[in-house]
Amino acid sequence: MVSTGSVLTQVSSVLAVIILLILACAWLAKRLGFAPKTGKRGQHELAISASCQVGQRERVVIVDVQDARLVLGVTAQQITHLHTLPPSPAQEKPEEPQPAGDFRQVLELIKRAGKPK
Repeated sequence: MVSTGSVLTQVSSVLAVIILLILACAWLAKRLGFAPKTGKRGQHELAISASCQVGQRERVVIVDVQDARLVLGVTAQQITHLHTLPPSPAQEKPEEPQPAGDFRQVLELIKRAGKPK
């Protein structure tokens, strides 16, 4: 006869392994860049457009804000405003990427490429 405690222990251990596997897959997806970037509201108002390393821990960055571009010196201890540039000209309409074919079309292309002529 099987005791209730041993069944409960087995089920809980399998559940714990599954949860750990899900968390490991989520961490791996985020680490490799598959997970979507989550941002706060107003993220489009502030963007780093260029960056240059000038020392081990020192950088010069250009940050685009609503009405100007700021040149900032960034160190481990502080951020210093170096210069203000005029805003960059806005692109009229950014090109949207062409949608990839659906899976069936891609599979047919692969099958055709594999056939000898």
